[in-house]
Amino acid sequence: MFATRWLCVGREEQIPNPGDYFLQDIGGESLIVLRDSKQEIQAFYNVCRHRGTRLCVEAKGHFAGTINCPYHAWAYGLDGQLMVAPLMNELADFCREEYPLHRVNVITWEGFILLNLSQSCEPFTSAFAPLIGKFGQWHLPQLRVAYRIDYKVKANWKLIFLNYSECYHCPVIHPNLAKLSPYRSGENDLFSGAFLGGFMKLKQSGTSLTMSGDRCGLVLGELSGEDLNRVYYYSVFPNLLLSLFPDYVMVHRLLPQSKSETMIVCEWLFSPESFNQTGFNPSDAVLFWDRVNQQDWQVWELMQAGVSSRAYTPGPYSSAESLLAQFDREFLRLMGH
Repeated sequence: MFATRWLCVGREEQIPNPGDYFLQDIGGESLIVLRDSKQEIQAFYNVCRHRGTRLCVEAKGHFAGTINCPYHAWAYGLDGQLMVAPLMNELADFCREEYPLHRVNVITWEGFILLNLSQSCEPFTSAFAPLIGKFGQWHLPQLRVAYRIDYKVKANWKLIFLNYSECYHCPVIHPNLAKLSPYRSGENDLFSGAFLGGFMKLKQSGTSLTMSGDRCGLVLGELSGEDLNRVYYYSVFPNLLLSLFPDYVMVHRLLPQSKSETMIVCEWLFSPESFNQTGFNPSDAVLFWDRVNQQDWQVWELMQAGVSSRAYTPGPYSSAESLLAQFDREFLRLMGH
């Protein structure tokens, strides 16, 4: 499934200059994501076309013009084309143009980098049609990451998606969150298919979800009116959770490690102008959500242990868990049921 869907692997700002790259593992495949000499984002399998050697082992870095194989010194340009193949000119029928790196479908959207490993993938514009243009007022491409935490949770990625899509558990698991944003407030505007979510209200105007309850960054983009007192939560199937606040955006990227373990990359994004403000304190938001995250991690691991029991049978969803049923339908549809 993860090989046939558009997956979020990071932000454009991670590779600002030509030659900058990072590696991404998806479904056992190692991929190189880089910025080429024309400032375009490219993605390739991390596999030499000669004997299959892994080209790159460092998680991130910079290519000085070429991607070099450490085995027989084949070298590729930042566009993936084979440039150097020692001694291969001695073969009469060898043609360098026939051995570029294997390319991966890549697209940029709202400052995010998304990959799709399928050779016959659905075009991004149709696959993401409900989301294209939806978040324009936040100016997401201009935002910058202020902080990142990587978590490893002993739970299946689907349990994480389900938890994110309901606040039925909030009064019990997240009492501080429920005080700032009533758990029965708001409504959903995406409630079927691969994209689910909507808004919840902040209890008091001019506040945000932080340790202090105050905003810790400048208001984002062109937000105004009711959006200044709302928090928007959207799950983007299958690996992106997008939380939008008046003063920052929080992103969770889910990277399954096994059927019972998930790596979660959590990032907090602010406007560039916020970084220049005296007293800018992103930790006010980071500490708040790190606490909420840890509370969720604990219950997810308990849930993973419980659903693994031979005695487990699913119970009915409450009226506050309607999006969970929609997630189940989408997952079953993709599995051919």
